[in-house]
Amino acid sequence: MITLADDLGHLSYVVAGDGPPVVLVHAGIADHRMWDAVAPALARRHTVIRYDLRGFGESAPPAGPFRESDDLRRLLDHLGHERVRLVGSSWGGRVAVDFTLTHPERVHSLAVLAAPWPRYPWSAGMIAYDEAETAALAAGDLDAAVRVNLDMWVRGPARSWDEVAPGTADRLRDPLRTALANQAAVGEHSQGVATGDLATITVPALVGAGALDVPDFRDIARRYAAAIPGATLVEFPTAGHLVPVDAPTELLAVLEPHLAE
Repeated sequence: MITLADDLGHLSYVVAGDGPPVVLVHAGIADHRMWDAVAPALARRHTVIRYDLRGFGESAPPAGPFRESDDLRRLLDHLGHERVRLVGSSWGGRVAVDFTLTHPERVHSLAVLAAPWPRYPWSAGMIAYDEAETAALAAGDLDAAVRVNLDMWVRGPARSWDEVAPGTADRLRDPLRTALANQAAVGEHSQGVATGDLATITVPALVGAGALDVPDFRDIARRYAAAIPGATLVEFPTAGHLVPVDAPTELLAVLEPHLAE
């Protein structure tokens, strides 16, 4: 990976392909590699930019206050891209929304997959998950925290491990462990997300959710689709929370036409 150093540490990124730039922003339990099944196809027509958020993958945990939207702006400035197509999964989806609200002139189109919603009234299942992760981390049991997250975000509430593609959990285990190890530093220094009006987003928008995901996120996807003018809502029947991992072929079938708009 290539390193972009700054006062807070560094961001790591990779670039492939040629054509209009597309930025893929990963989920909060993963790193840039979660897009491995999608990026090569997109790189046939686009310059595909993938990077690790601060404290994830090969990007250093932050040494001071930061905003994810500022980091993305800094990376695009460094690469010389004025306007990009943004695609984000889970927390990466919220980063993409935040950047679109903060820098609307720099976004050509937006795709949001299973992104969280600020101050959402979480279900009992989500609260129980959060409590289990918090307890594991408080006890210093990183392995238990990894298991809690794999169960919630990779297996999910609607399927058994036998129904998850072999090797999926193993590929995500190390990125997830890194994210959890750096979670306290990221949480301490993150300045949060934008609270702008989604109705001001005027670029073509695609909102996606996995049919096998936690019901909260399927409801949130409907909220995003209703709030962003003209947004298209797509449900992926074979996907859980991580649509690019569970259903890359199905995602490409709707994402490629969207990016071509």
